[in-house]
Amino acid sequence: MTNQPPNDEHAPAVLEPDYLAETRRWVERAVIGLNLCPFAKAVYVKQQVRFVLSDATTPEALLEQLMEELVLLRDTPAEEIDTTLVVHPFVLQDFLDYNDFLDNCDAAVESLELDGVLQVASFHPHYQFAGSGADDIDNYTNRAPYPTLHLLREDSIDRAVAAFPDPDVIVERNIETLRTLGINGLNKLLAD
Repeated sequence: MTNQPPNDEHAPAVLEPDYLAETRRWVERAVIGLNLCPFAKAVYVKQQVRFVLSDATTPEALLEQLMEELVLLRDTPAEEIDTTLVVHPFVLQDFLDYNDFLDNCDAAVESLELDGVLQVASFHPHYQFAGSGADDIDNYTNRAPYPTLHLLREDSIDRAVAAFPDPDVIVERNIETLRTLGINGLNKLLAD
């Protein structure tokens, strides 16, 4: 006897996660809603954030898609696309593998001669800062529902930093916000 569900046309269907909808909800409720990134709201409400669902199942395929997205962002005016989130739920689920892959992202930026033009930031459901415990709330400043590569324009970062010259204040405030909210509060905030 197997543990498979019966073939019943009335049985509820098992739905695949809506990866982009869950990522948008995280951006809206955590990143913007908790003001974890004070610069995100402006580009989001102007619809200048591109969300891409990667179907890559290997790091090599993801790197190829990342390079395509870097070129697209380079060639598209910021008024149309200011930033891109590449959500890749089928590859690099292990945080250490993901973290190692970030060197490939930096190399891709360099190989496309986009150093100083674009950069790649990182989010992962198991993100862990060096020296922190796996369950430390501080890690949640960089935790997304799925592994995500965030492509950013250096010019946009420069403008944001000029408007908010002490980014350390943002980091400290984010950690305090998350510590006050706690993991249970954050999970409630992100629940559907």
